[in-house]
Amino acid sequence: MPSVDTLRVLQTTIVGCRLCPRLAAHREQMARVKVRRYRDEEYWGRPIPSWGPATARLLIVGLAPAAHGGNRTGRIFTGDRSGDFLFQALHRAGFANQPWSRDRRDGLRLYECYITAAVRCAPPANKPLPEELSTCRRYLVQELRLLPRVRVVIALGRIAFDAFLRAWVEAGRPAPTTRPRFGHGVAAELPGGTLLLGSYHPSQQNTQTGRLTVAMFQRVFSRARLAIGGRPRQVRPERSAKP
Repeated sequence: MPSVDTLRVLQTTIVGCRLCPRLAAHREQMARVKVRRYRDEEYWGRPIPSWGPATARLLIVGLAPAAHGGNRTGRIFTGDRSGDFLFQALHRAGFANQPWSRDRRDGLRLYECYITAAVRCAPPANKPLPEELSTCRRYLVQELRLLPRVRVVIALGRIAFDAFLRAWVEAGRPAPTTRPRFGHGVAAELPGGTLLLGSYHPSQQNTQTGRLTVAMFQRVFSRARLAIGGRPRQVRPERSAKP
């Protein structure tokens, strides 16, 4: 099995990446301009590294960091409402020790779970260009090669779903006979036995309109837990207040 150090070196490379000029300019501008509620905070303003143990059996693939979420805090799915929605689901399924993610020093730990993204920089209007997705895919490809124990993949949104399937083939894995089509709750077994699950992205646009509910989202993570096997770890009860 590849060493933890190999993954750490890859994350260092990701943090220093400047391959996409448009994305680099946008993430850095957002870090300078900020928003009023975070004006006294120092923004990360760099590509966001992935996160989780090298022994993870669940891989979560998101789209990209939010301009004032991950781009501010320096941790993927941290500091915005979509992250709150995600970590509540992870906590309920026993993949995280707490149902919130505020900053890199909040005590959050992941169990059996590794979180990555199709694009590592905050894109303008949350819409990366096709060439930016293509350029950034090299990092997801390397992660797939460095995470040999992954048995379940949850792709959050159509773009992440497609990015994962492309990276899967580029990583040298057998292509599925019929390419799975994205949909919430879609489940496809890939060659070799890896289970791919589709979910709507937990963006505010989806969660506040009811397109994605807590119950819908939780069923996806419950299915992942069932496929991986074992019982959820003993975790603290959920609280709505900040720690």
